[in-house]
Amino acid sequence: MRILAPLFLSLTLGTAAQAQQCGGDFGQFVQGLRAEAAERGHSQEAIDGFFRHASYYQRALDADRRQGIFTVPFTDFARRLISQNRMDAGRRNAERQAATFNAIEQRFGVSRGILLAFWAFETDYGAFQGDYNTLDSIVTLAHDCRRPELFRPEVFGALELYEQGNFDPVNTQGAWAGEIGMVQMLPEDIVAHGIDGDGDGRVSLQTSAPDALMSGANILSSLGWRPNEPWLVEITVPQDLDWYQTGIHTTRTVAEWEADGVAGRSGALPMRNAQTSVVLPQGRNGPAFLAYPNFSVLFEWNQSFTYVLTAAYFATRLEGAPVFDAGNPEPGLNGDQMRRLQQALAARGHDVGEIDGILGSGTRAAVREEQRRLGMPADAWPTTALLNAL
Repeated sequence: MRILAPLFLSLTLGTAAQAQQCGGDFGQFVQGLRAEAAERGHSQEAIDGFFRHASYYQRALDADRRQGIFTVPFTDFARRLISQNRMDAGRRNAERQAATFNAIEQRFGVSRGILLAFWAFETDYGAFQGDYNTLDSIVTLAHDCRRPELFRPEVFGALELYEQGNFDPVNTQGAWAGEIGMVQMLPEDIVAHGIDGDGDGRVSLQTSAPDALMSGANILSSLGWRPNEPWLVEITVPQDLDWYQTGIHTTRTVAEWEADGVAGRSGALPMRNAQTSVVLPQGRNGPAFLAYPNFSVLFEWNQSFTYVLTAAYFATRLEGAPVFDAGNPEPGLNGDQMRRLQQALAARGHDVGEIDGILGSGTRAAVREEQRRLGMPADAWPTTALLNAL
């Protein structure tokens, strides 16, 4: 889970913090962190115990440089991540943690399916939570000058957890970017939203499923999750739909979509007055979903469209929805073709960002505009026909 602290937090630092925000000698950088910790009111004993073993961690930097980007189409990615074993494990965990999920749904209105899905995708229900030393990772990434404003606050979040007895500088491990626990939360998020779900007096996201699940629900609630509302429903769409109106950035009421022929694949669509979006991850001939406002909240958990859609769909499966209808989507473009397409789009004045061969939101938006200009169905799915036309 990557909900990184906002930049404004770094603007409230004292003189010691301002002296050296990143880079330079690592030892001197750590001394600057120690001085800032003292300015923030942490005890000298806590500062000494916390920073004593902080070391430069090349492994975390290497992971940062090579972090993957999702290029696999939704249908392939979903089949890869959603195995029968993972489904069965999800149902077992739903039964095992039924009391916790009942409490979460009563307190926050967050569906157990959503929490199970992210628990599964982040750590395989807690089986593998990462093997990077968390303190070394966040201190090294704060020292690195690529994004120090994101990671420096996490150092002090971890220090606060240490003072609470909920962080071990030597033994706490997690993801390379500092996320720890069963649902992979960053230290500052644990400080702000961590909950003792099992009543033992501690917030232990690595060893306590109730703590991890309750804390994850608390974060989603803080981000605007609408209690007891849907997030994603599979739909069928008519072939004469105005494809230009589809996509997550265009919303209409359920009733308006129904008037244009959109229907629930497995029954009536809920909440006819809700503002929703038709999502076509692989164009008009592929799978189709109706995204409700809660779907957008999930992008605060992970910004990858394919990851979020797959997690949201998996959550519906865990709550009884059938396997999606894959349809018959037109083949997508490979990396080289996508780069050629991006170059052609950029040449026509579209802002597609970096020419990287990745189908991001900017490229999708440009594809939609060019499809419309060329008289093609404007479903934002890039094909060889579009590439050839450009």
